Amino acid sequence: MSATKSDFELDRYDIQAIANYYRNQPLRVWWRCVVIFVPLIWLFLRLRFNTKASAEKLKKLAIESRQLVTRLGPAFIKIGQALSTRPDIVPPIFMDELSELQDQLPAFDNDIAFQFIRDALGADPSEVYAEISENPIAAASLGQVYKGRLKTGELVAIKVQRPDIAAGIALDMYILRGIATWMKKTFKFVRSNLAGILDEFASRIFEEMDYTFEGHNAEKFAKYYGELEGIYVPKIYWQYTAKRVLTMEWIEGIKLTNVQKVKEAGFDSRHIIEVGVQCSLRQLLDYGYFHADPHPGNLLVMEDGRLAYLDFGMMSEVSAEQRFGLIEAIVHLVNRDFAALSKDYVRLGFLTEDIDFSAIVPALSEVFNPPEGQSLTQMDFKDMTDQLSQIMYDYPFQVPAYYALIIRSLVTLEGIAFSVDRNFKVLAVAYPYVANRLLNDPAPELRMALKDLLFRDGEFRWNRLENLLSNAQTNPDYNLNGTLDKGIDFLLSDRSEFMHDRIIDEIVKGIEVEASKRLPERLRTSLIGDIVVDPQVKENITKTETPSSLGYIARLWSILQKDKPITPNDILPLATRILSKPQTLSLGRDVVSKLAQRSLVRTIRGVLLRDEKKYQTDKQETLFKDASNSSQNEERELVGSGLRRSVNGRSW
Repeated sequence: MSATKSDFELDRYDIQAIANYYRNQPLRVWWRCVVIFVPLIWLFLRLRFNTKASAEKLKKLAIESRQLVTRLGPAFIKIGQALSTRPDIVPPIFMDELSELQDQLPAFDNDIAFQFIRDALGADPSEVYAEISENPIAAASLGQVYKGRLKTGELVAIKVQRPDIAAGIALDMYILRGIATWMKKTFKFVRSNLAGILDEFASRIFEEMDYTFEGHNAEKFAKYYGELEGIYVPKIYWQYTAKRVLTMEWIEGIKLTNVQKVKEAGFDSRHIIEVGVQCSLRQLLDYGYFHADPHPGNLLVMEDGRLAYLDFGMMSEVSAEQRFGLIEAIVHLVNRDFAALSKDYVRLGFLTEDIDFSAIVPALSEVFNPPEGQSLTQMDFKDMTDQLSQIMYDYPFQVPAYYALIIRSLVTLEGIAFSVDRNFKVLAVAYPYVANRLLNDPAPELRMALKDLLFRDGEFRWNRLENLLSNAQTNPDYNLNGTLDKGIDFLLSDRSEFMHDRIIDEIVKGIEVEASKRLPERLRTSLIGDIVVDPQVKENITKTETPSSLGYIARLWSILQKDKPITPNDILPLATRILSKPQTLSLGRDVVSKLAQRSLVRTIRGVLLRDEKKYQTDKQETLFKDASNSSQNEERELVGSGLRRSVNGRSW
C-alpha cells in the first residue's frame, strides 16, 4: 500500500508526528503486523525443525529468507545486511544469500527514476549527463545506482531514491517501537532502552534518505579521514545532487570480502582489513564521527590497493567525553581492572552512580576472563559483546542508543574480517592504537587515565609502561619522538605534581639500589651512608630478580630502540628542550636534595647505631670482666678453704 506525497513531508524522523498519523489508521497498522510476523514466525518454525535438512533444502530456505527480508522493506533489509557479515552467527549458506541484499535488490522502474532526476535537476537525464546507463547497475535498500559520465568527462555513480519509501519506514518503526515499549514494560529482564535504540536507528535511515545530507557526510568524512594512508573517499558533484538524486565519483574496485580476487590483484586482504580497523578506531576515538554501516557493499579495494568507502548515509557521532570514556574502558578491560571498568560504565551512561558495584565487579571479572594462556586481546569482539549483554540482562544497565550503533559498526567490521581471516582479532589491533593515544595525546582526561594506569598505591607500575610501549610500537601511527616529547612535557608540566613526587622517589630509589650493587663498600658508605640498614632498600637489594627503577629504565630504553636505534641526532633536540625547562632544574634539585636528606638520615642512624653497638659491646665486656673477676675470687676462696681443711685434718 503506497503512501501519497502528503502522507509524510518530513525532513527528519519525528516520533510524535508518525505516532499521530498511524494512531488513526489501526487497520493499516494491523495489516502490516500480519505481513511482517506471520511469515517470520512460519520461517522460524521451519528453520527450527530443519536443522539437519539436506543442503538443497537449506539452500531453498536461505533463498526464502532473503526474499522475505527483501519483501519486508528497508528496515528489515538493514538487519539482513548486518547478519550477512556474521559467519559466526549465520550459517554460510544463509550468509551467502543475505549478502545479495547489499547491492542486488529488485530495481524499480526506470521511468520513475528518470522522472525523479528531471524533478530534482530540472532537465532530462540525457541533457544533464553525457552518458547514463539504460538500466541500474545496482539496487540497494533506499535507492538504485546508474553509471554515467559528466560532460566534463568524469565517470560518476548516480544514485536515485526509491519511491514512497518514507511512509514504509515510518510504519515499520512505529510498529517495532510499540513492541519495544511493550517489552520494556512487561519483561523485567529488558533493561535496555530498546525504543531509544530504534529511534537512533530510524533517525539515521531518515537522514540517509536525504542525499544532500549524505553528500555533506561524505565531505566531512573525507576531511577527517581522506588523507589516511590506504583510505579513499569519492568526490561529490554538487551541481548534479539534490534531495533524491546523488552524483558522486565512480569507483572501480573489488569487494573486500572477495579474498580470491583481492589476492589475484596482488593485495593482502588482512593488511587492508587492518587499515579499515585503524580507520574505524580513528572514527570512534579521534573525531567521534563514524560510519555506522560498513557492510561489504560499501567497502571496495581499488586498483591501487586503497580501501574506498562508498555509502555515507548512515553516520553517527560520539561526544568527546564518551570517546575518552571508551579509551579508558578499553585500557581497564585489557589490564583487567574491573573496579575501574565498572566506574567507566557510569561515565558512559550505562549505570547510575548510586549503583551497588560489589556484585557487578565480580561479574565483569568472570565474563572478561579469557581462557588460560590467552590474553584478552585474543578474544573475539562479538563473543565479548555477547557476554557483556548477559551482564546487562542480570544487572541494572541502561544501554545508550549511540552504543548500539558503535557495536553494530565494530561487529559488522569484525564479521567482514572473519570472512578474510577467521583468526583476526579486533582488540589485538585496537589496543596498540589506544596505547599510542595514551602515550601521545595531551588531553587532560587521557593524561589522568595514564596516571591512573601507571600508579597504584603510590607505586610506579613499570610493567604497565613496558606493555604500553611494546603495544604502541606496533601501531602504524607510532612516533618515537612524539612519544618522548609528549611524555617529557607531561612529566615536567605543572599538571603533574602527583607524578613529579613519585618520579623523584623512583629516581632516588633507583640510584640507591644501583649504588648499593655497583660501588665498593667504602665508597658506597661514604656517598650514601649505610643504606643496608634501610629496610625498603635492603628488600630491593635482596630481591635481585626484580629490576630496580634504573634497571627498568634500561629495559624501556631497549624497547624504544627495538625497531630503530636512537641516534644522538634524535636525542639532542629533545635533551636541549628538557634542559631548558625550569621544571628540569627543579626536578634535578629535588632529586639531589632527597638523596642528601636520605643519606644524612642514614649516616646519623648509622652513627647512632654504631654508638649503640659500642655501648652494648663495652657493657658486655664490663659484665664479662666482672663475671670473670668474681669467678676467680670464688675459685681462690674455694682453694683456700680446701687447703685450710687439709691442714687442719693433716691429710698432707
